[in-house]
Amino acid sequence: MGLLFVESLPGPKVFKCKHCGVDSASPDAIVSKEFRGRHGRAYLFDSVVNVSFGPNEDRILMTGMHIVNDIYCSCCQRLLGWRYEKAYNEDQKYKEGKYILEKSMMVKE
Repeated sequence: MGLLFVESLPGPKVFKCKHCGVDSASPDAIVSKEFRGRHGRAYLFDSVVNVSFGPNEDRILMTGMHIVNDIYCSCCQRLLGWRYEKAYNEDQKYKEGKYILEKSMMVKE
């Protein structure tokens, strides 16, 4: 096993993995705070860091069918949310390439 490269984000109030404290996202990357995840509130982000991806899978969400990958903390491998790969409904295309982080899996420091 090699060394783990962990990217640090600048500024205060960065979203971090609740379990290991590694940086996950900047508040500047938030697109929307009006999302729901598996465990409650979730945020939609343009970009995240220090994550790894699961395989593509079709998933029926509240807004219809999407192709998504689960995203995991690259440090502790806990499930943090998912990435939208493809949206089948035209009105949901804005989500493609964006990330959901569940609020219950994050701390803001």
